[in-house]
Amino acid sequence: MPNLTIRGVPADVVNRLKALARRHGCSMEQEVRDILADHTAERESILDRIEASWPKQARRPTAAEVDAWINAGRS
Repeated sequence: MPNLTIRGVPADVVNRLKALARRHGCSMEQEVRDILADHTAERESILDRIEASWPKQARRPTAAEVDAWINAGRS
């Protein structure tokens, strides 16, 4: 399995990740893996739905529109 190194993570973010990990009964590394997996799966699902709707649209959405839809799905 590949490794991922992230430098320069602010201390408050690390502390929040550690707190989340404790709440979920796992390591901070596992918490980060879970967050990344959930986020990327959600984004892929949204993009799949957007692409599936393209044939029904008169024009393709702009990148800004796609980003706005993704962000709206998170609220």
